[in-house]
Amino acid sequence: MKKILFVIDKLELKYFEFNKLVTNFWLIKEFLNNKCDVWITINPNLHLRDDVAYATCFESYTDGSNIFYKNIEQEIVIDSFDIVMFRPDPPVDIDYINATYIFDFVTKPQIINSPKAIRNFNEKLHSLYFSEYMTPSIVTSSMKEIEKFLSVHKQIVLKPLNQCFGSGVMFLYEGDPNTHTIINTVTNNEKTIAMVQKYIPEVTKGDIRVLTLGDKILPYCIKKLPGKDDFKFNTHNDNFVVKSEFTESDLQFFTPIAKRLNDMGIVMAGLDVIGKNIIEINVTSPCYFIKEINSAYNIHLEKEITNYLLTPNLLSL
Repeated sequence: MKKILFVIDKLELKYFEFNKLVTNFWLIKEFLNNKCDVWITINPNLHLRDDVAYATCFESYTDGSNIFYKNIEQEIVIDSFDIVMFRPDPPVDIDYINATYIFDFVTKPQIINSPKAIRNFNEKLHSLYFSEYMTPSIVTSSMKEIEKFLSVHKQIVLKPLNQCFGSGVMFLYEGDPNTHTIINTVTNNEKTIAMVQKYIPEVTKGDIRVLTLGDKILPYCIKKLPGKDDFKFNTHNDNFVVKSEFTESDLQFFTPIAKRLNDMGIVMAGLDVIGKNIIEINVTSPCYFIKEINSAYNIHLEKEITNYLLTPNLLSL
């Protein structure tokens, strides 16, 4: 029996049962269906005693079609697990970074995604490793540089580096009377570095979530539609998530990214794509939209993912 630890977000722990919009719900349930011993914890429950890493965690179980956990804390040595699914949500703040340090003292389990890789890969900034797939972008806190970029591209998007779910993302056009206010807000008055990208008008039609698993691109994807009062996706429900066509050409186009991410220790990632342009690479707790993909493609994506994660070749890496 494989022993698996999920490090999840505090909000997910609070609403653990019935949360079928969350990728972890489906993966935990499928691991349990595969007779795995599945435990859950959160970042604040990770700790060291001398050079040994522990997690104070809870045992999960299924009851009918739902998952639950026993509200009995147990302290377990992390090296006793076969797999650790490290999936807390951003923001990647100092507490998040400190949690990744705990795993520097863990040697035996396969950890997905590698906490060290997550620590070294900012979802916005390090997307520029793949700049040939991206719209023109700069990373800066300088008002002058952002204004210069705006004068060239006329419409731009400014993104905080460590937020998630579109939080703090601003659209700015040349001549906007709020230009200085918007730049100062995102850059904390030129003290905080942000990503700035050329605006892609097609975003109003939605962006596509392309999924990696190991060194491959999955042949299923969905389109995330913007909200009624926003230019970006910000509401996770069936009205704003639809099936997207994904050709063999698209699959081949993005496969080199999956291969490079996998080599870095990022086994599971979600690429946010508009046309052929990557706008962000989600590596911390990428949503695989399993509920929506299963419905759109009449498949069980959670089975494909867990079967891959349980393969002996992966665990021996």
